[in-house]
Amino acid sequence: MTDLLANSLSRRTVLQSAAVGAIGISPALRSVVYAGGSDAPEKTEVKIGFIPLTDCASVVMASVLGFDKKYGVKIIPSKEASWAGVRDKLVNGELDFAHVLYGLVYGVHLGVSGPKKDMAVLMTLNNNGQGITLSKALADKGAVDLAGLVSLMKKEPREYTFAQTFPTGTHAMWLYYWLASAGVNPFKDVRCIVVPPPQMVANMRVGNMDGFSVGEPWNHRAIMDGIGVSAATSQDVWKDHPEKVLGTTSEFVKNNPNTARAVTMAILEASRWIDASLQNKLKMAETVAQKSYINTGVDAINQRILGRYQNGMGKTWDDPNHMKFFNDGAVNFPYLSDGMWFLTQHKRWGLLDAHPDYLKVAKEINQIDLYKQAASALKINVPKDVMRTSTLMDGVVWDGKDPKKYADSFKVKA
Repeated sequence: MTDLLANSLSRRTVLQSAAVGAIGISPALRSVVYAGGSDAPEKTEVKIGFIPLTDCASVVMASVLGFDKKYGVKIIPSKEASWAGVRDKLVNGELDFAHVLYGLVYGVHLGVSGPKKDMAVLMTLNNNGQGITLSKALADKGAVDLAGLVSLMKKEPREYTFAQTFPTGTHAMWLYYWLASAGVNPFKDVRCIVVPPPQMVANMRVGNMDGFSVGEPWNHRAIMDGIGVSAATSQDVWKDHPEKVLGTTSEFVKNNPNTARAVTMAILEASRWIDASLQNKLKMAETVAQKSYINTGVDAINQRILGRYQNGMGKTWDDPNHMKFFNDGAVNFPYLSDGMWFLTQHKRWGLLDAHPDYLKVAKEINQIDLYKQAASALKINVPKDVMRTSTLMDGVVWDGKDPKKYADSFKVKA
């Protein structure tokens, strides 16, 4: 044990020391909790895939700040080029875990977004913080919001092209729901294409799309570069919506339950650290902006993580419903109803031919018991109900009680 502590302490960085002080845990204790005995991780070095987006931050900071070592694991963040690449590497085992789209995990589990593989969601990584950006060319013609876009489409009919990041993913669902709320069918009235998040701005610059739905910092980057305007945020579509998750395969969880719990705890600690203070958020922005992570200017990240928004046309505002990583633990619980919602939208848009057993699928994927173990050990509050109730932008309430009726209730659908 002495050697373990010595080696752990010798690797501390200034950031790690700051993190220890912030959460009030001694370095000695941090090195041994959940690192030995029957709780020892089965696999002590894990590769976690991520896409260059602001919401990869809790995975990155768990590694940078050394929260992983506290639980006897070493997280190796692996920068990936596309969500399809993340999917393939999760399925074939090249990645142990991933910062991944909620709907991608569900799509893979049901075999509607590539190879079918039983999947697992360990925790929600963030709420809110995505966006829908329209090109400056459209904005110059009055399409600065949904109403303006619909008006322009009627005035100047042509094939309008919009990009999202993965067919069953979150960004596709926010874009589709947003368009459909104004009577625009995303599969009939416009053309939708798939573009990896880091390539969105470059593709809009050369005129490949009229708008896109993506995570930060790429919406704000388009504004900074003068090529786009913010038409909506994802929290405009659904306040406090689930976004990215910590995903893996059910096989990995079955074979490595202690590792899965250890990694969940490390990322939960990082999530809590990020949301703990303004200083921590700014330090996070400086870290993830680096070339090895998002590879952009820190000024593209450090405004919207504080809720400071600009729309690219001179309007600025403070949004209290900006990207949250912890929010006193409210963010991270893997509600069954959250996963079920994505299934209802997959059915709505014809990605599923028939209604699945919504609750059964969600129970198979979302690792509620494992999350409760991790959260309880960290003294993080866990909700009593595995369902939650939300009201989306069109006033429709989602509570998970009758998913079949909900999925069939929409006027605009495939």
